[in-house]
Amino acid sequence: MASTNYSNRTIPKISLRDFPTRIDAITAEILAAASSDGFFAIIDHGIGESEIAAQFAWAERFFSLPDATKARVPFSHRNTGWEKAAQVRPSTGAADQKESYQMQWDGAAMAGCWLPEDDLPGFKAQSLAFMRRAQDVSAMLMVCFARALGFDDEYFVRAHDVSRPGAQTVLRILHYFEMDPTVPTPEGYHRAGAHADWDFVTLLFQRPGQSGLEICPGRDAFTEFGLGDTWTKVEPAAGEIICNIGDLLMSWSDDRFKSTLHRVKTPTDPAVDYYGPRYSMAYFNQPNADCEIQGPLKKYPKVTGSQFTKAAMKRNYDALEAKKKALNDEAGRGKGSMVAAAS
Repeated sequence: MASTNYSNRTIPKISLRDFPTRIDAITAEILAAASSDGFFAIIDHGIGESEIAAQFAWAERFFSLPDATKARVPFSHRNTGWEKAAQVRPSTGAADQKESYQMQWDGAAMAGCWLPEDDLPGFKAQSLAFMRRAQDVSAMLMVCFARALGFDDEYFVRAHDVSRPGAQTVLRILHYFEMDPTVPTPEGYHRAGAHADWDFVTLLFQRPGQSGLEICPGRDAFTEFGLGDTWTKVEPAAGEIICNIGDLLMSWSDDRFKSTLHRVKTPTDPAVDYYGPRYSMAYFNQPNADCEIQGPLKKYPKVTGSQFTKAAMKRNYDALEAKKKALNDEAGRGKGSMVAAAS
């Protein structure tokens, strides 16, 4: 596997303490981080460490269920449900070695995607309560982004109103499979290939002791998917939430803010890498389907939330098809070389 260059970049850490009275100072810090780094950590956000730990425990209970039980709520085109080793990244052309389950606020999107209460009593109520906590934190960040871009304070909050039909915001719980440190890592094994999120801003919860997240800010990426560029390890810390800018906010800011490439490192060195099961939770702030998206400078044409999401999915699909073709062409050239050498 290719070697990686690492930096000792300091990750901006922003406290949301006393938000109503410190909003201007917090906005200035978020603006600086979003403009230069594309990611930052937040603390004093109001979600207690015990609340985060409790939701992780529920996630672990969910993933410990038999696959046959989880398969009763399969991943669907509505961006909800369970998948296992099925997400293929354009950066790798291979499936991430993980499983995940996605939940949304919209009842129509979740129709048939909640497990029956008897299978995991309390899971739905607990997850919705945690989503509400994550949404409250997201709203504070949205107010800051709105002020930074010259919109009214509630501009982005209205565009991500999870109480309305057509809400697209997602909580995704993830489980990366445990690996055996006594055997070499298989070639082509990826926990999560390099990618950027296409949402507004992602709130990522990490479990302490379960490392692997790496980030390459958009302004620092000079090659496709940051391959060969310099990356930063983001170690989990209790209570911290890692926030990264998505493609939507990049567009909505007229490229003032850059979306962030990130990945989960595949362990290859037992002396430094974490091989155990890894759990994380990502709260993707997606726009309401009918909201209108256009930056203050109108750099890009106005689109709806639904149109933006469909376009993002198409870009991902096209990039994946291009990657598959490149891999097939490379394999074909390799076979041709072998035939030539043997003739």
